[in-house]
Amino acid sequence: MAAAQTERRSSGALNIGEVLATLAEEFPSMTASKIRFLEDKGLIAPHRTPAGYRQYSQGDVERLRFVLALQRDQYLPLKVIKDYLDAIDRGERPEGLPPGVSVAPRAVSEELSAHLSTTRPRSLSEAQLRAESGASVALVEAMVSYGLVESANGRFDEHALQVARACVALEDHGLEPRHLRPFQASAEREVGLIERVVAPMASRRDTDARARAAEEARELSEVFLTLHRALVHGLITRMDG
Repeated sequence: MAAAQTERRSSGALNIGEVLATLAEEFPSMTASKIRFLEDKGLIAPHRTPAGYRQYSQGDVERLRFVLALQRDQYLPLKVIKDYLDAIDRGERPEGLPPGVSVAPRAVSEELSAHLSTTRPRSLSEAQLRAESGASVALVEAMVSYGLVESANGRFDEHALQVARACVALEDHGLEPRHLRPFQASAEREVGLIERVVAPMASRRDTDARARAAEEARELSEVFLTLHRALVHGLITRMDG
């Protein structure tokens, strides 16, 4: 055992507890079960000793940080993140990377990590929301009134900013928040379906099951969005015909 520890220390490898400690400040809810879950999904592939113990390199830790940041900040499902990492591993530049950011195979560059650290969800005041979206005071009040956005102690999140920008664009076409309430109702029904599907897994107490439930919810949301897009585009195509 002592020899194995010496070998691990000399190679710079970390055990799972040390990985958790490294990520604790940025991702305090991270657990060993979640790390193993991400390994099962093919997001990381730590080295195994002859005795079967996992050894994590700094590259593995950076991949974990990359995955967790995209989940937390961009709400991406693991399948999308894995495709992103697979492209990086092939030496390709995945679509959507900010200009000037470079990536290296099986690792995340310091520049990309720095970019991710600046894209954490923000809390915006109403003034910031209006300034960044172009929404008027009356439009923001209407969005809140019709349930399209919510504020917590006068603060709004990034989702509210996206909704506000969409409402500003739709306002140019004569559509007001009162016309858009069906979108919120539809979203609530879709979330209800997702909750029904993942409820058995989410109700379990172990963290691994809850992580799988959260990931399944993300994947379902992507499928729902694809379905919605296809149905709308199909109806528009029939209009053209």
